[in-house]
Amino acid sequence: MYNTVNRSQIFVLDQDEARHFYVDVLGFMRWLTVRVPGDDSREILLEQPGPPAMDEATALQVRELVTKSDGRMAVFDHRRRTGCVRDARSPRVDVTDEPSPKPYGIDFGIRDPFGHAIRIGQMLKGVIR
Repeated sequence: MYNTVNRSQIFVLDQDEARHFYVDVLGFMRWLTVRVPGDDSREILLEQPGPPAMDEATALQVRELVTKSDGRMAVFDHRRRTGCVRDARSPRVDVTDEPSPKPYGIDFGIRDPFGHAIRIGQMLKGVIR
């Protein structure tokens, strides 16, 4: 039985094959994380509700909450809000709140495919985050 991961950078040529090997063959748990390129300080874990984190009955309740927008949200800083707004105007992005000035800077809102609120803003210098 494995106790810990000692090193963590592995390049693979086929992610499906790698997942099969590490999860199905070696028995590792599958995780999906995303992060801002160049920022190693924080990741978002995109987790499907279910075992081993919770029993199946609880997972069912959580899945129902997610479909009703469970109130979870993420806030991202962006250096160039205007370019980000242009990128967010894709037909695949649900813009929920147009850019507007706030006490902390200028931001706008989008919604991910699962209903989670995401705020993207250009923060004012000197404002506590």
